[in-house]
Amino acid sequence: MHEPVTDADDPRLSDYTRLRDVELRKSLEAERGLFLAEGEKVIRRAIGAGYPIRSVLTTRRWLPSLADVLGDATVYVVSDEIMSGIAGFQVHRGALASMERLPLPTVQSLITGGPRRLLVLEDLVDHSNVGAIFRSAAALGVDGIVLSPRCADPLYRRAVKVSMGAVFSIPYARMDDWFEGLGRLREAGFRTLALTPDQRATPIDTVKTGERVALLLGSEGDGLSSHWLEEADETVCIPMSAEAMAAGVDSLNVVAAAAIACHGLMRSTG
Repeated sequence: MHEPVTDADDPRLSDYTRLRDVELRKSLEAERGLFLAEGEKVIRRAIGAGYPIRSVLTTRRWLPSLADVLGDATVYVVSDEIMSGIAGFQVHRGALASMERLPLPTVQSLITGGPRRLLVLEDLVDHSNVGAIFRSAAALGVDGIVLSPRCADPLYRRAVKVSMGAVFSIPYARMDDWFEGLGRLREAGFRTLALTPDQRATPIDTVKTGERVALLLGSEGDGLSSHWLEEADETVCIPMSAEAMAAGVDSLNVVAAAAIACHGLMRSTG
């Protein structure tokens, strides 16, 4: 159903307001149980993953590109000027979709059964970093992701966009108990490996991973907490070149480290 809208303040567009106000959007999306998907490819992936459409906001010239997947969804059609005014930026690939969130699985249901390789993210608060890590994990075959209670929301618009929709293709769950969370993974048979820049740790390309392993990644600034470093079965590192270390380059950013570590994690059962 196509509904022309000529006023950016039209209440029908309330799902799409104040996109640049991060704190307001977090509150609004949690309250309404929604998230936004941006661009044709990401919208298609969200629909394909089973997320129900609340509505779509687009311009007339982009309607044909999504017609085959929108069915009888409500589509608000606006001018390019209104689209840019609502979003606060030029929306590439022509469309925004408001999607209904699905219930998250519990950590216990996520780890029960088949998963062999997990990432566990502790307090990563940057949505772009979380989205990029989801993309690497999905591309490299990681089975699932566990988030600490304070991790950024993978379904926030920036995370979804950076991941190119990979947040829809890899299962994830959020811990409700940070302090005891790793113990529950261990009880389920996971060997926990803590990634650290400390070059005294075991190089990740030589560590024995075992049948089930969970790799722990820490926050952008401080890395893993001392509690999780101590709780882990083993600390691992990505070896740095001696020349880089001498020049003061002793670590990678968390996104690059995650991609390299995911590749190492999948190499064997060890």
